[in-house]
Amino acid sequence: MVQKDYTLRELMAVVAAKQLVDGKSVAVGTGLPLVAAMFAQKTHAPNLVIFFEAGGIAPQLPTLPISVGDSRTIHKALCTTTLIDIMDSMRRGFIDYAFLGGAQIDKYGNLNSTMIGDNYEYPKVRFPGSGGANDFGSLAWETLIIMDRHSPRRFVEKVDFITTPGYLYGIGAREEEGLSPGTGPSKVITDLCLFDFAPETKIMRLKAIHPGIKVEDVKRATGFEFIIPDNIETTTPPTEEDLIILHEVIDPEGRIFPK
Repeated sequence: MVQKDYTLRELMAVVAAKQLVDGKSVAVGTGLPLVAAMFAQKTHAPNLVIFFEAGGIAPQLPTLPISVGDSRTIHKALCTTTLIDIMDSMRRGFIDYAFLGGAQIDKYGNLNSTMIGDNYEYPKVRFPGSGGANDFGSLAWETLIIMDRHSPRRFVEKVDFITTPGYLYGIGAREEEGLSPGTGPSKVITDLCLFDFAPETKIMRLKAIHPGIKVEDVKRATGFEFIIPDNIETTTPPTEEDLIILHEVIDPEGRIFPK
């Protein structure tokens, strides 16, 4: 590992933000995905439209909200509506990106945030469940996934429960199950690397590694075989200006990035 003056969470936020394109729309929850969306909006994507599950559309966020129902999510918003309208907007194709995470993920980008174990009624661990995660991953055009502890326990050959569909069991599977063509996960951002999905198989593919990380590190931390291309990029560390935006503009209270 190389010496650095930034944390992995700061790096992940900046890398995630760079996946968002100006003029598009994104549905987010709270935490690191929201930090990434706010960072994108304050840097390269000023016209990014943020949707919140609880009903806020295109607010001018003063600082980081602590929940999707925080009053800041409707601060000077273009519209304040309901969860039903947000999900309907996604169903009608108005939302480009959804940002999600989970307890487990497999090589096709299927996410589990429901339970660990082989018995649904008596699991080893019960998680909060879907919330809107199934809708987000099923209906948004593109799903971006953040997994902040890359390990074989989280990157598994087969998830214990599919809370949110990725590419299910391979190319064409989403369409066979009734989901819209052209939708699905596009990127997975972890504390080791950045994945995308190979178009010909829909299997996770290593796109970039973080500074100081080796391909072998990613292989050891992953419980399935992923695609390793000939050319692998290295992610760009956050600049001093980036860190100022993260700490002083987005998260001055230190909720995501403790002081």
